[in-house]
Amino acid sequence: MFLSIIAAVGENNEIGFRNGLLWHLPADLQRFKTLTIGHTVLMGRKTFESLPNGALPNRTNVVISRNQDFTPINCLVFSSLDKALIKLSGDREVYVIGGSQIYCQALSYASKLYITRVHASFPEADTFFPQIDLTKWIKRSEETHPADEKNKFSFTFYEYKKEIDITY
Repeated sequence: MFLSIIAAVGENNEIGFRNGLLWHLPADLQRFKTLTIGHTVLMGRKTFESLPNGALPNRTNVVISRNQDFTPINCLVFSSLDKALIKLSGDREVYVIGGSQIYCQALSYASKLYITRVHASFPEADTFFPQIDLTKWIKRSEETHPADEKNKFSFTFYEYKKEIDITY
């Protein structure tokens, strides 16, 4: 299994405010959908609760929660990232989609990063992506997009691969 992290982050690693997104970029949402469809998406409970329509369609949804009474519809729930990774070891690629705590835990296990860098700062942010040590990652691609009528901010899609592949 390849563990991939996918995130959109502001210039100062901002990812959210009050359990919501800081921006609306249709191009980023389309990229997210294209990459994750047909795969497993792994998230924390707060990220799941922020999804407007519950479990993401056409994906296996996995939620990490210590709350044993948390039983969302159409989701697998595990009490820890380690337990989830053991159960998902037969999957081809699993995408970690948030939030901040899960990103921090998963970063050392990840083989790939799909990062959308939003070229703006968001001082109101209360949730942040962990700092990436770029000496441990190789940039595989970079695609910059200017702001336009649909996407308020300019942004760059990055794909990184860990220098040493970690496969489970």
